[in-house]
Amino acid sequence: MPPGIPATPLAIGALVFAALGALLLIAALIALFRVRVFGFAVRLLAAVAFLALGSLFGAIAIGTQGYRALTREDLAARIVVQPAGAQRFSATVRFPDGREASYAVAGDEIYVDAHILKWRPLANVLGLHTEYELARLAGRYRDIEAERRAPRTVYPLGTERPLDLFSLRQQHTFLAPLVDAQYGSATFVPVTNRAELEVRVSTTGLLMRDVSAAK
Repeated sequence: MPPGIPATPLAIGALVFAALGALLLIAALIALFRVRVFGFAVRLLAAVAFLALGSLFGAIAIGTQGYRALTREDLAARIVVQPAGAQRFSATVRFPDGREASYAVAGDEIYVDAHILKWRPLANVLGLHTEYELARLAGRYRDIEAERRAPRTVYPLGTERPLDLFSLRQQHTFLAPLVDAQYGSATFVPVTNRAELEVRVSTTGLLMRDVSAAK
């Protein structure tokens, strides 16, 4: 497997189709040199089909890097919030993979949203199930006028990748047979004192719980 891409059935399928396509392309060129026009045409069409499938599977494998498979209700992140003044607070985000980042946030509430991909049964066979990725963290004001005029703070939470499947599905329809739905989900809670929050994602979307009392 290429570095950074897990050996999923989808990634393995991409490599298999790409290898078959390359072999058929070589066979097509051999048929062309031997002046076998029909054999050349058949092998070339098959090579193009296999290479196209390999490219599609590879694009999906790369595009889902950073996404996590959703089971029933998963812990997406823990966030420690600490007031730092009027409508100001800090937010330290700890991800399940060990990553940690801190942000200075403006607003009365902390807001988190995510991208969610739901796959069709055909994609389930290839090892793809409902997946999610936290997208961004922001501050939110209770007052609408403040939301319009006060300072805004927004930070990305997703990982960088050469191809974003969520955006790709919104731009192109060729993924429709595989992707049943793609949508965003968001949650927010007020920040009045120091608290530890759990951001969880379920089949119905994101939710945030204050788990400070449980410590």
